[in-house]
Amino acid sequence: MPAPIEAFHYEGQPDALARIVGSERPLVIRGLVKHWPLVAAATQSERAFADLLMARDNGTPVDALLMPPEAEGLVGYRDDLEAFNFKHHRVSVTQALQRLLQYAGSDDAPGIALQSAPVAACLPGLLEDHALPLLAPSIQPRLWIGNRVTTPAHFDEYHNIACVVCGVRRFTLFPPEQVRNLYIGPLDFAPTGAAIGMARVDRPDDPRYPRLKLALEQAQVAELAPGDAVYIPPMWWHHVASLGPLNALVNYWWKAGQGVGLVPNTRLGGLLHCILLFKSLPPAEREAWRALLDHYVFGDEDPAAHIPEGRRGWLGELDAEQSRKLLERIRQYL
Repeated sequence: MPAPIEAFHYEGQPDALARIVGSERPLVIRGLVKHWPLVAAATQSERAFADLLMARDNGTPVDALLMPPEAEGLVGYRDDLEAFNFKHHRVSVTQALQRLLQYAGSDDAPGIALQSAPVAACLPGLLEDHALPLLAPSIQPRLWIGNRVTTPAHFDEYHNIACVVCGVRRFTLFPPEQVRNLYIGPLDFAPTGAAIGMARVDRPDDPRYPRLKLALEQAQVAELAPGDAVYIPPMWWHHVASLGPLNALVNYWWKAGQGVGLVPNTRLGGLLHCILLFKSLPPAEREAWRALLDHYVFGDEDPAAHIPEGRRGWLGELDAEQSRKLLERIRQYL
């Protein structure tokens, strides 16, 4: 059975963010945003929450998914994997909330998920009285609203603090090394951009995915009520289930140590490049390249420790000029 996610008690400590990030593991932060007006409204009623949001909405269209009732709110694929199980729409926050309130009392409501809406673009009036004290104002929040919708296991490259502001959400988190036990779907045909797990965590006995039970043995889980938050480290797989007819989440993504100069903001291209270069090699060559990558990239020892500091070049600390030259060499190889 999954273990509970460890709790971090935030009391305004000046070094709180460093301690949270430095833990390198998921943490639940109970009551982190309990002071937000949105949370107070949600505690009063779903209608009060929706009214507050609609009053701040400037009408900017955002992304929303609509799933038929038979999808059971699970964002993913049709059974034949030839298409996704939802239709994509561009709507305002108000339009999404009106539809959610309309369906709130229905047992066979379609799944609705308003996805990753930039608060600054569609609800700029929220920024002033819904700040997150842990983070710099430059880290901008995003809003997620829906009914009983589930997003399967997926990962982000970024640090993530996700704050529940309405309803209850269950987070099931898996360490990065559980990737082989989560049965990840196509990298080039993913429902919301990020590749997702095809095994349902609520069906551990599905014979198609026998290793899912191994992943669940290493999982961590928490249910978050309005005002609660969870910190998700980069690369951790997270499965998110919304448990009521109206749920809302505000999250913050950021990346520490972006690198210098021309280093790309995303490393996913590196993974795809490795698939192209190494996956089809004969076993012995693949193992040889694995050894090189472990030595120069993933190992804990400094591969240049024996080289004078002035001659370490690309194996040393990269400044902007060295990054530019390295990128140019990569382009020559391509």
